[in-house]
This record gives sequence, C-alpha cells and structure tokens, in this order.
Amino acid sequence: MRAASKRRVTLSGTVFVAPALLLALAAGPSAAAQAAPAAITVQDDAGNSVTLARPAQRVIAMAPHITELLFAAGGGERVAGVMNYSDYPEAAKRLPLIGSDAQIDMERLVALRPDLLVVWQSGNTARQLTQLKSLNIPIFYSEPKKLDDVASSLTRLGRLLGTEAAADAAARDYRQKIAALAGAYAQRPPVRVFYQVWEKPLYTLNGDHIISDALRVCGGRNVFAGLKVIAPSVSTEAVLQENPEAILGGERYDDQAGINIWKPYKTLLAVQRGNLFMLDSEVLVRATPRIADGVATLCEKLETARRRRP
Repeated sequence: MRAASKRRVTLSGTVFVAPALLLALAAGPSAAAQAAPAAITVQDDAGNSVTLARPAQRVIAMAPHITELLFAAGGGERVAGVMNYSDYPEAAKRLPLIGSDAQIDMERLVALRPDLLVVWQSGNTARQLTQLKSLNIPIFYSEPKKLDDVASSLTRLGRLLGTEAAADAAARDYRQKIAALAGAYAQRPPVRVFYQVWEKPLYTLNGDHIISDALRVCGGRNVFAGLKVIAPSVSTEAVLQENPEAILGGERYDDQAGINIWKPYKTLLAVQRGNLFMLDSEVLVRATPRIADGVATLCEKLETARRRRP
C-alpha cells in the first residue's frame, strides 16, 4: 500500500503510522532518536567548530603532512585528492593532484566532489583559503605546533572520518613513543642548539615551532626560541654570538652547503667539538606520527654532543 511508505497519513480521520516508525516508537525514545545519525563536531587548530552530518567520505588534503595524518588516522581510502609533495605513504603518490603551494586547480578540486577540506593554516596562502571558503565545503584547519598536537590531530580527524578505532590506536602508539623518549632524555644536561632550515638566506625556527618541542624532549635548547617570527632569518654574526654547542640541519647533497658552511668558523663550539649534525628534515619537520622517529634520531645526536664535552 503506497500510504504505508509515508510516516504519517490520515485515513478517514485515523492517523496511520508507518511500520518502521511504529517499531522505533515501541522501542522507546532512544531508538527513535537513533533513526537519524548524530552530527559530528570537532574543534580544529584555528579554534573553529567543524560539523559534519555524517563521516566524511571524500577528503582533500591541502598539505603533505595532512595527507600523512589522514592515512595514519585510518582514512587513506577516503582521501580524494592531495597537494604536491604528498609522497608518504606510498599509496599517496597515486592520488589525484589538485595543485601546489603556488596554485590550486579549483576545477579539478570541485570535480572530485569533496565533502571535507583539510587545509594547512599557515601553509596555504590567504588567496587559496579565500577560494576554498567560497565553495561552502566544511574546512578543518591543521596547524600542529606541539608534539602532542599530532596525536590530537589523529583523534579529531578520526572522528570526522568515522575511523576512531584506528585513529585512537595510532595516537596511543605515538604518545607512548614520545613519552619514552622524554623519559630517557628530557632531564639530561641541556644542549644549546641552532637549527638551520636553509643557508642562503640563513633561516631557523623559533620556540613556537614543533622542532623546539622536539628539542625539549631531547634536552635541547633552541638558541633562537625567543624570536617572534616562526621561521626567522638570522645573520651569521647572530649565530656566532649565540655560539651553540650543536648545529642541526637537513641532509644535503652538496658538501659545501647546508650545515657545512660553518666549518671555517673555528671559534664556534659546535665546530670545535664536531657537532654539525645532518638529519632527515622531512621526517622531523612534518607534523605526523613519523616525527617520533625523527625525534629519536635527534635525541641520539644531542647525546653524542654531551659525550663530546671535555
């Protein structure tokens, strides 16, 4: 009977209740409420409330670290598109590219029919963010600044994806690794460190960057932590004045580049003690669960610097 497919129909003055709804009412108020799934609401790193009517099925990752976080949270199959340099895990390399840090292909992005955009708050340009907002698609701003923000990101993204079990497990495993490292190294004698992002011009990172948090776990102290800009340019003279005990930088192929530019400065404590350390900057700088491996290597380097003290 066609009338039976409707929720409430009046027949000769009698209210007819559809069988499905009748069963829900008979089971009580809670069963009736479950007929419609509850909305999902989380807070992003910009302090905004992000609400979805149902778990996201097609997500666009607007930065490489976001791609990794989504996969680690159990949502790899739901990533519909990524930005350039999204090269981990291996499956991410096969996903459609929707642009670069310079320009987004908005037509391709829309064609992928996303129901959630996860953007990099300080990495995507203001112009790009304005373009994305105009699409009226829910946006989650990602900006992990502390090591524990990685775990928090996993759990929040897991809720938005409906993959809480995988996300929570990944967050627990990550937190255990960081806690073990902090327990072993955080109270060791401090090492004053200069972290070099690039040499021409000379860039470093301040105390608000996740690198400084990693240094703290290892008992390190960022000599430029007090600068106001998150990625400030500094002078050679400023580094010489700070006279760090160790200098850290990303791996480079040119022997004359990277941290090797300091070798001629024989008065530097880091040079005198041979504490010029190259690290896998991608693992250490990207705010993903892999950063725990980068922190472990960092702690080993700083422990080497301690052993080289007179």
